[in-house]
Amino acid sequence: MIPHANILAAQTQDGSTWLQTVQSGGPIGYVIIGLSCVAVALIIMHLMQIRRVALLPPNQLEELDAGLARGDVSSALEYCLQPENDSYLTRIMAAGLTRFQKSAFGAFEIKNAIEEAGEDQTARLYRSTDALGVIGAIAPLLGLLGTVMGMVGAFEAISQTAASNHEDLATSISMALVTTLMGLTLAIPCIALFTFFRNRIDAFASEAGQEIERLVLHLESGGSGTTTTGQHSPTTGPLSQQATGSPGSGA
Repeated sequence: MIPHANILAAQTQDGSTWLQTVQSGGPIGYVIIGLSCVAVALIIMHLMQIRRVALLPPNQLEELDAGLARGDVSSALEYCLQPENDSYLTRIMAAGLTRFQKSAFGAFEIKNAIEEAGEDQTARLYRSTDALGVIGAIAPLLGLLGTVMGMVGAFEAISQTAASNHEDLATSISMALVTTLMGLTLAIPCIALFTFFRNRIDAFASEAGQEIERLVLHLESGGSGTTTTGQHSPTTGPLSQQATGSPGSGA
């Protein structure tokens, strides 16, 4: 097998090495190489973050399911607010459980709170992938810019020599096209992975909605007056007295 260094040093048909060909891209070529490094870092980061085990940790689902099944909303909310348990799931559930505890009609408002928090957290995931999409969009434009600059320089050099050396002209144009090749090589995987990550976010957001709805069913079946401290059910208290008639009202 040929070592990696030897591959870079292997000569192309025109006598230049692949490393020299890349270097012929000039400043624009180095910018594209820099963006390639950024894109690789973003791809690795997204592969680690946009996973089911990261967005919907199984241990957190089990813990919240057990707590809400017991009707212990306070401990479930405390669990979600702990920094070490921070995740896509706990951020959404924390918003819903907070609304559940603080509002007298929490059982009816929790779904709205969860939907709002879910949309916000999903939008945050979308925004995290925007940088990869931007790189995929501008890479071909940078490549085209480098090509135009290279061709302008090539024609200026030929006009100054007052000679029609077609071989030199072809070589200069070939070198100018290197940046276009580099830009497209970067853009194609970036755009493909950008779409891939967006689709993964949609899939996990849908799955999260189903899991959260299953957790909320514990609250709906137990009512809003489970073991939450100082919390009353919307069907008890002043409203129930109005419905049944308060003492002395003649009802």
